[in-house]
Amino acid sequence: MLIPVKNVLDKDLVKTFRDALDKAAWQDGKLTAGSQAVHVKANQQIQDQSELSIKLGNHILQQLSQTPIFMSAALPKKIFPPKFNRYAEAEYYGLHVDSAVMYLPDNQTMRTDISATLFLSEPNEYEGGELAIETEFGEQMAKLDAGDMILYPSTSLHEVKAVTKGARVCCFFWMESMVRDTQKRKMLFDLDSSIQTLTSERGADDHEVKKLSYLYHNLIRTWADS
Repeated sequence: MLIPVKNVLDKDLVKTFRDALDKAAWQDGKLTAGSQAVHVKANQQIQDQSELSIKLGNHILQQLSQTPIFMSAALPKKIFPPKFNRYAEAEYYGLHVDSAVMYLPDNQTMRTDISATLFLSEPNEYEGGELAIETEFGEQMAKLDAGDMILYPSTSLHEVKAVTKGARVCCFFWMESMVRDTQKRKMLFDLDSSIQTLTSERGADDHEVKKLSYLYHNLIRTWADS
């Protein structure tokens, strides 16, 4: 399931982020690549433990906690600290799958259920650089407005197409969801979306709205690994 999340950062915040990132010290992305990814990865990243990366990452996490569609779609249990990458001309990240298990800074492990890319460059700032994700319906492309984010299953094969002009700057990270199964998460997200629509139309005291809310919360109770 691919879910776009609009306006995670407003345009003023995007500008603030870009002003800082455009002055940052970028390093070769291969330094953080695994044994397989190193052969298909050509980009730049900011050092994970740098003051800038931690500051901006924490700001994004705060914004996400106040973004209802993200919370509904991801049902996050653990979130890997956000990272930042840059693709300049001729840089790319070939077809790969994200690691199934990652180590958090406190050495706890987390399973990667959902991957996220938050775009920090406007589409007209660069050519190429599409995020291409293989799905059961074929390859789907994402190249969103700055401040918007795409969520997709970490089990997916995906790549970043080569940038042919300009530079693509993004934030990326992973989540372990309380509901591990992608299809179950999708059903819960669809159900919650319908509940929100009906609530706005009928009001929270409507009997059918309450019945659907009862069903939603009991499904989470059944499926969630808290």
